[in-house]
Amino acid sequence: MGGVRELAASFVVPGPSGVAVRDRLKHLTPLDEEVLRAVGAHQGALASRDLKTRCAQGLDHSAESWAARKRELTSVSSSRIAGAITKATHAQWALARRCQAAHIRSLEAGIKTLRHRLSLPIGQKGTKRAAGGYRSRREWFQKSRRLTALEARHTAAVADWQAGRVRVVRGGKHLLTTRHHLAEAGLTEDEWLQRWEAERWFLAADGESGKRFGNETIRVTPDGLVSIKLPAPLAHLANAPQGRYILTGAVGLAHRGVEWADRVEANQAVAYRIHYDTERGRWYLTASWQRPTMPTVSLEAARAKGVIGVDTNADHFAAYRLDKHGNPVGEPHRFGYDLSGTTTHRDAQLRHALTRLLHWATQSGVAAIAIEDLDFTAEKTREKHGRRKKFRQLISGIPTGKLKARLVSMAAEHGLAIIAVDPAYTSMWGGQHWHKPLATPRRRMSRHDAAGIAVGRRALGHPVRRRTAPPPHDRSDRAGHRTVQAQPGARGREGTRPPAADHAPGGVSPNGTRKRQPSASNTVRDVRSDQEWVQDPFLLTE
Repeated sequence: MGGVRELAASFVVPGPSGVAVRDRLKHLTPLDEEVLRAVGAHQGALASRDLKTRCAQGLDHSAESWAARKRELTSVSSSRIAGAITKATHAQWALARRCQAAHIRSLEAGIKTLRHRLSLPIGQKGTKRAAGGYRSRREWFQKSRRLTALEARHTAAVADWQAGRVRVVRGGKHLLTTRHHLAEAGLTEDEWLQRWEAERWFLAADGESGKRFGNETIRVTPDGLVSIKLPAPLAHLANAPQGRYILTGAVGLAHRGVEWADRVEANQAVAYRIHYDTERGRWYLTASWQRPTMPTVSLEAARAKGVIGVDTNADHFAAYRLDKHGNPVGEPHRFGYDLSGTTTHRDAQLRHALTRLLHWATQSGVAAIAIEDLDFTAEKTREKHGRRKKFRQLISGIPTGKLKARLVSMAAEHGLAIIAVDPAYTSMWGGQHWHKPLATPRRRMSRHDAAGIAVGRRALGHPVRRRTAPPPHDRSDRAGHRTVQAQPGARGREGTRPPAADHAPGGVSPNGTRKRQPSASNTVRDVRSDQEWVQDPFLLTE
């Protein structure tokens, strides 16, 4: 066990800090759509110009330059629109910096692996923990050229990072490159152009508490009536006082509608975003607001009623319920999903699987769900699993970041806590200690189910293995109880075992061990703690 790395401590994931709901804008007139397109195009051009200025400033950004940009935008729009544009620009620039740092780390991992494998003799076999040498001189030569290419990319990326240069595409790089592959994407040039323009529009406004209905730029009444504060160059399109345009169609937020209506009536801040779906030809409005910070439950409170351990896989969740002592309860559960197809389809599949998992957790009466804190950044590189293309595709398809964010937000609505555990060795140790003992002719166990048990036991603070080693000097409880499944004071610790259902009465179980009621010890020293020995002081004599 000398090669086992130190495991990170389990922790309770903090709850969500915001809420976002979306609904369709129905019954819009052609004039309404024309106004929305004009406003979106005008403010989108301002956002593109502001992002270009911010990227040119790089690390020289300051509060004074921010104020200057905002004053320039205010003259052609409004103060609130200028604030929303500059805020979105800063968020986009910061996201580009984080992605740039992640790219540098990925290049460093690939360079490290290539240097290690190139330093080994050709044909040397690797181990489970380290890759071996390359198979032939030809492969060694090709990988040496790739090492040179990665080092050049790494040098350029580090230089950009130090200089504060980022590369951002408003509308998305993927959509931009689709312009050169219209036939493969099934789009015409006009359809692509329409989608490109819609993605670059800017129809969003931050909320402000104390203002009417929580937002002065995009205002939505409790009845669903939507009005927009037009920028100064488009003020001639207004159909209401103070340069506002009221849409003919209304919006009805069914999901969390009561919570939204309470905030609107109390004039609390609500941010809005209007988006046009070019595929369906529909307009949508998204409302979002912050929630008060909810106190995170302690780890002990989350463990009090047991947990459900979840092993995340490429096509399903393998879940097993465990009591507070770490004992598996009931049967394993699997919640499948299909992550092929479009983004909308993948998101719906993941949401449906999480919904079934949370409903089962609520019915089971547990207070927390244990899940692995997965991060496959180092596992997705070509250099580590170059020949294992299917394996790289497999781990790339496993949801990680989006899964955790969605699970935390959905679990908060059911009153469940999320415990994140270190994912190291859960599949290996779970299969070693729990796969075979729980498999019966009537129960089909997989290594993923056993991994779910390992995840749950780690979240509860128990070792993955079922029993610890006996005490060093004898078999009594003087050096601590032998089992980690129940404490000495737990009721039913030495009770009758349930009848076996995997073999005939009186027979032997498939794993070769007998199942019987524990018998009492014949010695006074090893008697159970629930019995009391009393010496009668009176002797019966005749």
